[in-house]
Amino acid sequence: MFKKILIANRGEIACRVIRTAQKMGIKTVAVYSDADARSPHVKMAEEAVRIGPSPAGESYLIADKIIAACKETGAEAVHPGYGFLSERTSFAQQLDDNDITFIGPPINAIAAMGDKIESKKLAEKAGVSVVPGHIGEIDDTEHAVRISSEIGYPVMMKASAGGGGKGMRLAWNEKDVREGFEATKREGLASFGDDRVFIEKFIEQPRHIEIQVLGDKHGNVIYLGERECSIQRRHQKVVEEAPSPFVDPEMRKKMGEQAVALSQAVGYYSAGTVELIVGADKSFYFLEMNTRLQVEHPVTEYITGLDLVEQMIRVAYGEKLPLTQDEVTLTGWAVENRVYAEDPYRGFLPSTGRLVKYRPPEAEEGIRVDDGVAEGGEVSIFYDPMIAKLITYGETRIEAIDRQIDALNRFELVGPGHNIDFLSALMQHERFREGNITTNFIAEEYPDGFQGAPASDELLCNLAAIGSFAATAHADRARRVDNQLGKRLDPPSEWQVKIGDKIMDVSISEEEISVDGTAVDLSMEYTPGDTLILAEVAGKPLSVKIARTANGFALNSHGATHKARILPAHVAQHAVHMIEKIPPDLSKFLLCPMPGLLVALHVGEGETVVEGQPLAVVEAMKMENILRAEKNGVVKSVNAAQGDSLAVDAVILELE
Repeated sequence: MFKKILIANRGEIACRVIRTAQKMGIKTVAVYSDADARSPHVKMAEEAVRIGPSPAGESYLIADKIIAACKETGAEAVHPGYGFLSERTSFAQQLDDNDITFIGPPINAIAAMGDKIESKKLAEKAGVSVVPGHIGEIDDTEHAVRISSEIGYPVMMKASAGGGGKGMRLAWNEKDVREGFEATKREGLASFGDDRVFIEKFIEQPRHIEIQVLGDKHGNVIYLGERECSIQRRHQKVVEEAPSPFVDPEMRKKMGEQAVALSQAVGYYSAGTVELIVGADKSFYFLEMNTRLQVEHPVTEYITGLDLVEQMIRVAYGEKLPLTQDEVTLTGWAVENRVYAEDPYRGFLPSTGRLVKYRPPEAEEGIRVDDGVAEGGEVSIFYDPMIAKLITYGETRIEAIDRQIDALNRFELVGPGHNIDFLSALMQHERFREGNITTNFIAEEYPDGFQGAPASDELLCNLAAIGSFAATAHADRARRVDNQLGKRLDPPSEWQVKIGDKIMDVSISEEEISVDGTAVDLSMEYTPGDTLILAEVAGKPLSVKIARTANGFALNSHGATHKARILPAHVAQHAVHMIEKIPPDLSKFLLCPMPGLLVALHVGEGETVVEGQPLAVVEAMKMENILRAEKNGVVKSVNAAQGDSLAVDAVILELE
């Protein structure tokens, strides 16, 4: 077996590979950019080598620096993780030229499958059905418009070397093609070094389902079931699960056998994924093959009991697969949520900043957290916004989903904006729980954006009881301080709690807590300063994140933060006389919604604009974001120039 391997990646996937390698008794080498000098993966590995400045194009994407690190440390093999150099044939070839083993598939398979245009041609030859479209290079925007019209709208524009949701644009009409084609080319070039684009028919009401394959160098290839990846936003996966609630055994066999046939056609070995688009009639079409480990591989590991990273290492060393297709068994259900640094309350805009608090739920039976960050670390503008992956397992799908909700309730993250509330809302959504999902789910269920998960009256009553208990604890601490001065002020026993429009009267005694006269069977501990309450209500767990406000608490649970005004009953009667502060009207300003680079400014001072018109383009986290006018008006002043680096809420321009 290898004695030492280098991980040519960063973040959670680097940590993930290091853990398995160390379990196998293999020493590890980490590489890092300036931005990652203090990252967990650097500390975990036995050795670490700096490979350059923070931008990926000057560090993680430079193959020569990776090879130099291998030679410096004596690493015999390289695991590329995903992204960066993981699907670059030139990188795999350079490793081979330097007698360094690539822990991945053969070079010819990467070349055949990594190019989406060529892979579709190969899939057709192998008898795999493909989505109708234009398989070939596209010259310019006018050519793209003609092709799209011939295929018939809607169409999907995709960067040929793309992946991970980047370099993809959905076009419903000619206007969308004209607006999006060049942006797709730029994203493909920026993220993958390849600006070629292809166009295919967009299948409406589709599911995104993928097959995990595993092969060795002795000609054996098996499939390890499927993963449902239909919950996506901007074509980037948010939730994955295994198995799929839509796939039956017969369909699984057909999909798996086609995936194996395609793999064998290119002599594939190592782990790989064949992605399929599936119609409501259970027809399925080849989308692409990812010749690497997938972000969502943990759900497959849970239901098969296999460590895919270990298998990749063993295959690279020349070992045979440890099981045959007949020996593959799928047990239970696993769900993965991707915790992103993005703000769902502001249109899912990317977010950056320091992790002031980062305390994921503790690993326990049925709960796994894959991450590569630590409290005090920085979420920078240079890399993908994923902070962590939360994976839960259960004997049934609902058990795995409910375990997600409980774990998300206990996931403390303060600093950059994040999507934990949104993930919890998805897990609670009745349509998701029924398994009635497509890739359009988020767009259909949240057409006006996300404003927090709706709360039941039962949850609000429980939060009122918990908040009042916490308020009593604070009042009791104040009493103890006052007693030192010779006074005695017993904490109030009657409280009024206002959450939104709901007003509740809470009574607290040594015997019980009641809300609006109904006793609440509450068991909890709280000390002023605590940020997480692990309570039980009627014997069921309820975790609540809590933060002090001017007149109560912000209570976060089940996908929303509820600002609770909690006042002693004798004080609450005066609250009606308080003047409410009205927020200023900012609609005349075009504000930068996230830290980023202003790559385009479409208007100048004195120009007339109409609602919905594109005004500027800001690039952040490798994605371009079009900023549009919120209302009609005339540009009064322009406060930024193309090429400027902007902070969040920086004023780009002002309308009269």
